[in-house]
Amino acid sequence: MLRRTTILAAALLLATGGIAHAEPTTLRLPTPTGPHRLGTTMLHLVDRDRTDPWNGTARELMVTVFYPASTVRGYPVAPQLTPAAAAVFKGLDPVYLHPELPDEGVDWAATATHSHTGAPAQPIPRPVLLYSPGGADPRTIGTGLAEELASHGNVVVTIDHPGETSEVEFPGGRVRTIDVPGDPRTDPELFRTMLDTRVADTRFVLDRLVDLAAGRNPDAEARALPENLGRALDLRRVGAYGHSAGGATVAEALHEDRRIDAAVNMEGYLDYLPEQPGQEGELLPVARDGVDRPLLLLGTDGFRDERFERTWAAMLAHRGCTRREQLDNATHWVFTDYGAQAPQLQDAGLMSAEDRAKLVGAIDPAESVPAIRDHVRTFFARHLPR
Repeated sequence: MLRRTTILAAALLLATGGIAHAEPTTLRLPTPTGPHRLGTTMLHLVDRDRTDPWNGTARELMVTVFYPASTVRGYPVAPQLTPAAAAVFKGLDPVYLHPELPDEGVDWAATATHSHTGAPAQPIPRPVLLYSPGGADPRTIGTGLAEELASHGNVVVTIDHPGETSEVEFPGGRVRTIDVPGDPRTDPELFRTMLDTRVADTRFVLDRLVDLAAGRNPDAEARALPENLGRALDLRRVGAYGHSAGGATVAEALHEDRRIDAAVNMEGYLDYLPEQPGQEGELLPVARDGVDRPLLLLGTDGFRDERFERTWAAMLAHRGCTRREQLDNATHWVFTDYGAQAPQLQDAGLMSAEDRAKLVGAIDPAESVPAIRDHVRTFFARHLPR
């Protein structure tokens, strides 16, 4: 038996030019816990009244809609990343993404969602939740939480902010990568422009959902929409949640747009960058003035600095409608799909324990995934009642 195994191994080495290539790892998304099967579709939205600050054209966005489906039979399961998006995502400069992620060994295009492309929506008006991702992260890295919320009876709309997102694929296979002329994390003017653009993007998406609920098709190419999608939107109940820069985005959008009834900020700073090093940044209007609708500040014990504590304390000082909750043994990107996928990478030998801890913390996904889901789901269930 040993001789036979040795011969087979030698044959494999000869067939591969002396190197035995392992199959790339396929990552999994956590299964949604709600009672509803899910449909999904993408919309290409163009704001011809607004100039994109990064490339000078009309501002265009891509969004994904997740919703309870009336049937999924015959409708294919959507991938987390399309092949074109996955190819770009894999090859991007880690300075703008995460140096903890492996350069090789992952088939980023192979991860399946639990949502079925184009499935008809249940014709029942449901709360609408908008999602804004962190800086440089694509909307697709928030798929797991979006599916969880949709499976419990919400319509979830995840938004990309092109130009400062790692990759955005538009109809026809066109992929746009990061083209911000600098680093918004260190340039005060770029950061302000980025945040203002994100808030405007969020409000524009809400405008287009109003069109969709009224029976109009907001897609720039007028592509066919899933049956009953517009009827599934109850725009009297709108929430927004976001991570990092997306958390700041939805908090400020809550302050600026009264159509948004409640928001969850997952570890977003609530100020602009200071003009000079060593100074304190100007508080965002939401933290300066407060807000009269519910805002949840959801953080971890592993993401802390003076700026973070100062801006969240300013928000909490207004009392009343804002509260803070914390996840322990975790850090910043645990709120994204990496919270479930980084441990898979570690188990596959593609990520060290140290890098996993830097990215999401040492917390077990069996604890972090349900905890985050419960925080966000119960918050919206309480403040956007059915």
